[in-house]
Amino acid sequence: MLEDLLSGAWQSVVFGVVGVALMAAGFLLVDMLTPGRLRELIWVRRNGNAALLLAANQLGIAGIVFTAILTSYSDFTKGLASTVIFGLIGLLIMALAFFVLDLLTPGRLGEIICSDEPHPAARVSAATHFGAALIVCACIA
Repeated sequence: MLEDLLSGAWQSVVFGVVGVALMAAGFLLVDMLTPGRLRELIWVRRNGNAALLLAANQLGIAGIVFTAILTSYSDFTKGLASTVIFGLIGLLIMALAFFVLDLLTPGRLGEIICSDEPHPAARVSAATHFGAALIVCACIA
């Protein structure tokens, strides 16, 4: 009984670390997609457009990790591998969605997101990121 509890706790720690690492990768992805540095844009300039896009990205990655863990294989190693794989796929799909939206709309989406003025394109971009994540969640389930 204690062994099962310790094993479950250890697995929770490992899945948690993987989830946080994937969310950090999501941060880096949004940082690469937008001109400037996210730390500067959000925490110094208080840019709402960039914050909204990053928030949607982080929630999307968390949703993917949640779904991957919830539907995980009973084998810990396979479950962990599937979580990492689907998390990385999610990041790639979100990046693809950003580029496609950028191609379909006027202006440069990255520059619009970095604008200090609130812009409706930030909401559309955030919804696109989160929607892409939901698609990956559906593929997992």
